[in-house]
Amino acid sequence: MATKRKPRLAVWKFASCDGCQLSLLDCEHELLAVTGQVEIAYFLEASRAVMEGPYDVSLVEGSITTPGDAERIREIREASKFLVAIGACATAGGIQALRNFADVKEFAAAVYARPEVIDTLKRSSPIAEHVFVDFELRGCPISKHQLLEVVGAYLTGRKPNIPTHSVCMECKMRGTPCVMVAAGIACLGPVTQAGCGALCPAYGRGCYACFGPMETPNTTALAAWWRDELGVEPIDIKRALRTYNAGSESFRKESEAYEYADH
Repeated sequence: MATKRKPRLAVWKFASCDGCQLSLLDCEHELLAVTGQVEIAYFLEASRAVMEGPYDVSLVEGSITTPGDAERIREIREASKFLVAIGACATAGGIQALRNFADVKEFAAAVYARPEVIDTLKRSSPIAEHVFVDFELRGCPISKHQLLEVVGAYLTGRKPNIPTHSVCMECKMRGTPCVMVAAGIACLGPVTQAGCGALCPAYGRGCYACFGPMETPNTTALAAWWRDELGVEPIDIKRALRTYNAGSESFRKESEAYEYADH
């Protein structure tokens, strides 16, 4: 009798720093349990072994920045039963999405001796702008515990249980005083999705929104509070919104309201 094959897991990289792939490798003992349940068909960060599709679950790190990227992600989508975008680059364009607010041709001319040979798109865009994505796992980098939850969920045929509330909820759960109320520190926690365990506020710093915008974030109200109650300069509001998740719609739109703030 033929033995049932293990589900095939593939991990793909586009424009990124590899940090989210390393989060998977950092799972250590948990990774051994995962590898016992799946067949790692493609994961160049960990192995040179390459198996052809189809793949049961594809984890995709990185943003789409070149015409070749756009073509390759469509091929990966066709070969994958489930496709999960992991990390800020894959879900919001990453830090490289800062180029979306300027002329990429000027950047190329300033950096490369022969900019005419550079084949790039005008924008750094998330995976979901090009193909259907079954799930987006936020973070810069992602949480290894959330990653294991997502992989386990798709392998067992259930919906991933990932919180969509704000970092403020995590501060309350760990008993951390609000740094904005108690210390007047600008914090993006009220508009940022949970996942880090409120790490920065626990050490007396404001949240930097590593996990991107929460569901229905009121970025306009938060920016107004920063400006009117905390005295934050408009240019600093714009800079705060233009980091790892600058390409996310809510952060992008609010930062554009302070586009005039150049000084």
